[in-house]
Amino acid sequence: MKKQSIAEIKQLLHGDNLTSEEWEMLVQDDRKGVQTLLKSYQRKQAREKQLIEQFESMQQYERKAYSNGAKWIAGVDEVGRGPLAGPVVAAAVILPEDFRLIGLNDSKKLKESVREEYSTYIKEHAVSYHISFIDNQVIDAMNIYEATKKAMYEALAGLTPSPEHVLVDAVHLPGLNHSQEAIIKGDASSISIAAASILAKVARDQFMKELHTKYPTYHFDKNMGYGTKAHLDGLNQSGVTPYHRASFAPIKTLLKE
Repeated sequence: MKKQSIAEIKQLLHGDNLTSEEWEMLVQDDRKGVQTLLKSYQRKQAREKQLIEQFESMQQYERKAYSNGAKWIAGVDEVGRGPLAGPVVAAAVILPEDFRLIGLNDSKKLKESVREEYSTYIKEHAVSYHISFIDNQVIDAMNIYEATKKAMYEALAGLTPSPEHVLVDAVHLPGLNHSQEAIIKGDASSISIAAASILAKVARDQFMKELHTKYPTYHFDKNMGYGTKAHLDGLNQSGVTPYHRASFAPIKTLLKE
């Protein structure tokens, strides 16, 4: 039988539906280009298997809640506790029981383009989601921890239907009318929390990018309000904006000068 060209083999591997006979023929093909393709294919298969196993592991809290009789399970997470400027943002999301998004993970572990793609997918397939922004003035008035909880409460309150069980990233929320679990590193352990972290991160990043067009000196489109050198240089050059957190150092010091 005539050997397939490298281009034909590449297309065959891309189709991801090799028969055992085809695989054996490729394994026995001693061309360097073929063996390179096979190694790349095996790495890809191993990576996909790892992502599938990771996704299934991240369903553990949801599966437990379903088995306990809950139908609507919400994940909630926040972003933006540490920046010197901008809001703290929380998102809450209820995913359908058959939701599947292989590669879903803590938003910080994903590339920006992947986060944006996943955010769109989550919004399109969620039962419900809500995103809450708490601005810097409220943060200054009530402290960042209380502002973070306020954002989470508001995000949960915006869900329809109302959740029956809530999975929260590391924070306990007193007074909820439904059961809850505070999960350490929940954005890497629960698909619902991971989905919420992505929605919150993408929404806040977009806000900061828009703020950059008004205040380009601070490079908010790159640092998202965190205290990078470029941001601190902007503060020294242009002073404090209405979006900076007056209760945070070094903003507090600059306002006293």
